Amino acid sequence: MTTINVKASKTYDIIIDKDFLENFGSIIRSKLNINNERNTAIVMDDNVDRLYSEKLCSSLAKEKFNVFKYVFPNGEASKNEEHYFKLLNFLAENKFSRSDLIIAFGGGVTGDLSGFAAATYMRGISFVQLPTTLLAAVDSSVGGKTAINLAAGKNLAGAFYQPSLVLCDTVLLSTLEPAVFADGCAEMIKHGMIADGELFLSYKEPIQNNLEKAIARNVEIKRDIVVEDEFEQGRRKLLNFGHTVGHAIELLSSFKTSHGSAVAAGMAIVTRAAFKMGHCSEETVNELVKMLELYNLPITTSFDAASLADACLGDKKRSGKSITMIFPRRVGECFLQNTKVDEIEGIIKLGLKEI
Repeated sequence: MTTINVKASKTYDIIIDKDFLENFGSIIRSKLNINNERNTAIVMDDNVDRLYSEKLCSSLAKEKFNVFKYVFPNGEASKNEEHYFKLLNFLAENKFSRSDLIIAFGGGVTGDLSGFAAATYMRGISFVQLPTTLLAAVDSSVGGKTAINLAAGKNLAGAFYQPSLVLCDTVLLSTLEPAVFADGCAEMIKHGMIADGELFLSYKEPIQNNLEKAIARNVEIKRDIVVEDEFEQGRRKLLNFGHTVGHAIELLSSFKTSHGSAVAAGMAIVTRAAFKMGHCSEETVNELVKMLELYNLPITTSFDAASLADACLGDKKRSGKSITMIFPRRVGECFLQNTKVDEIEGIIKLGLKEI
């Protein structure tokens, strides 16, 4: 078992272990100092409901939690205003109060949707993250970003709202399809690129070989950045490496391209552009591309530069007529550059071309 403590606007623990889902109820009660019955909404998609909800509900029932299930169709398309308002109404109809609890049981979509509802229902209700995907375990369950997508772009309505606890059972990752596991690997590669070259190189051996240790190191990297810059005014923007172009790819594909695949392509495009702009070496490009290919992740996209640049205008990182771009200097080090909106298309064109 690995426990990582986060001291942000809220202090909470992230616990990583193997095969302890049946203990989640007692851990939640203990860690949150709950000494009475508590209405608890488990938010999950239909896949997680089918695979794991019975065991979680049993664990919570043993600890006298009053369990309510909100189940939605799996996929990024469900992270929208329809399910956000349905979830809020579900809480209200079941008479949830500020002292009750929401549990996000699933991947990034579930965590974002649940967290935004928790942040806004009665101006704030506690929530717990129980990630069931690698991407959620190493990235989206940590740090307090919550959001839903709008028609104009990804994550445009949301809030910074920290969870009260994160419990990661690595056994839950064993049922992931290879492509879904690879989505998480993309975010792990990103962490290595921005903050830890040794970690990046360690991925040359299969991540599955030492999964708990790998997850823990990635969580530590994100924890340290979040604690330093919780509300993304400076260094936390580094975590968006590959995401500006990646979010554009997701939007243009109507979210048929997964988040991890889109971010992987975004990282490769931006890194090729960085080399051509003189920011990094050709070796840096080659190291990243080889690593992405090792995990069967894409290194480009079929969308053209003009379409991608236009989609970037809806990115939440835009400020007026500029967007903060993240470029690598080398494996393990990236930097922020304020970039004019009218320069984005040219940068993407550079990145779409092979070196």
